[in-house]
Amino acid sequence: MQDWLVEVLVTYKEVAVVISLLVNILISIFGVIPSVFITAANLLVFGFWKGTFISFLGETIGAILSFWLYRKGFKRVVGNKLNKYPLVSKLLNTRGKDAFLLILSLRLLPFIPSGLVTFASAVGTVSLIVFLFASSIGKIPALLIEAYSVDQVTNWTTEGKLILSILSLVGLIYIIRNISKNQKENK
Repeated sequence: MQDWLVEVLVTYKEVAVVISLLVNILISIFGVIPSVFITAANLLVFGFWKGTFISFLGETIGAILSFWLYRKGFKRVVGNKLNKYPLVSKLLNTRGKDAFLLILSLRLLPFIPSGLVTFASAVGTVSLIVFLFASSIGKIPALLIEAYSVDQVTNWTTEGKLILSILSLVGLIYIIRNISKNQKENK
């Protein structure tokens, strides 16, 4: 996917930024597709800082549009069903400063899916303005870490090799634990 996107961005360089933003917005709306491949493509085509900025802009615009669409499409349906669960209800009813800090914190955590944070915020009571600022501020360090990691891996530096080794080890541990868990459940 990344190679295809790089090819498209290079081929249509006059509108490459617009294409990149549109792809990022679509990824945000779908909410389950990782954005790391578009970040990698942006870094390869535009360079580190410009590529990171374009990724940030695309993710921010995508988050705002996703928030608006999710709120219009899911708030009434999902909100009423989730209110039956006290902990979820508390999260969905967080407002103001508490909502800002919660969204900011969740954006800083790299293992929390961005689409999940946007969806929970949209079906909750947080305002668009609070979501916009908390989400955007939280995306800055998270995206810088992602961009740095992608840059190191694509340039195959020592840090990139270390990052891939750690990710491989974590993936291997995860697979072994799941296999072990499944074996215990089947006995």
